Amino acid sequence: MHKLLEEFKAFVMRGNIVDMAIGVIIGGAFSGLVTSLLDNIISPILGFFSFGGINGLSLTLWHAELRFGAFFMDVVNFLVMALVVFVIMKFVNAVMDKFRKHEESAPVELSKEEALLTEIRDLLKSQNVVQADAESKQNKE
Repeated sequence: MHKLLEEFKAFVMRGNIVDMAIGVIIGGAFSGLVTSLLDNIISPILGFFSFGGINGLSLTLWHAELRFGAFFMDVVNFLVMALVVFVIMKFVNAVMDKFRKHEESAPVELSKEEALLTEIRDLLKSQNVVQADAESKQNKE
């Protein structure tokens, strides 16, 4: 049981979970904003063109009310949310691409030890090439 709790703690503390939680919180707040936009601005404009408002469009069958207008507004709500998320992700991806290109183009400075080790490695490679050429000449003769 203790091991299971430790694994769960590691899972919850992973960076992706925290990022997802922040996204859900911001998404909930943003959802309220989009719902307000639809209810207070878009719905009245669409309702101007229909009698009784867009949310008032309904049909009653066998004592059940089918509210087409409310469903239509939910579809519009979804489309607005999807469009905004698409635009945000497009922006984030563009910024991340620029950041990655900047990281890749930045020259990596080596420490003194790394520079010396790189020089030694290159000298050993060149010696191995010279030895291999000498051995191949001896084998041909």
